[in-house]
Amino acid sequence: TSPIAWLRTRFYYLLIRVYFDQEFSVEEFTRGAKQAFSVVSKLLSQRKLDLLDELVSAEVLQALKEKISLLPDSHRDALAADMDAIMYTTEGDVRIYYDDDGRKFVSILMRFWYLNGANLPDEVPGETKVFQIVFGDESTKEKRHLLTANYEFQREFTEGAKPDWTITRIEHPRLLE
Repeated sequence: TSPIAWLRTRFYYLLIRVYFDQEFSVEEFTRGAKQAFSVVSKLLSQRKLDLLDELVSAEVLQALKEKISLLPDSHRDALAADMDAIMYTTEGDVRIYYDDDGRKFVSILMRFWYLNGANLPDEVPGETKVFQIVFGDESTKEKRHLLTANYEFQREFTEGAKPDWTITRIEHPRLLE
């Protein structure tokens, strides 16, 4: 992350705490985002889209239903991210905006890098193999792929709105396209 982007993000977090939620914590949000990413990615992998209603926006869920049904098993397996397989997490873009009706929203794009042992073909562009771990002898190798995902979380801060974060964008480059 560039220093300017980092400062801009921290400034937005300050605005969120001052104007919307005095108890907002970047660390707590990141922990919750990682947990949500892990749960949602596993449900996507298992094709249990009906369990995502409360977590994912209706528009994103509809698009996912179409994409998931067309995925080969190896790509679908590669969507799943265990909590302990998440290697790195960072904020992307933070936005504060108002709609035409005066409702207040905050959206935070989170980027995740995670290890996955799915049997992906070697020619999958956009991913990086980082480990070939040898267990026991040379004939037993386990491949791990370092994959990325972008999830955007949105919350409405209008008075009376539910205090829940909803996922409004899900991207698993080269897997969900």
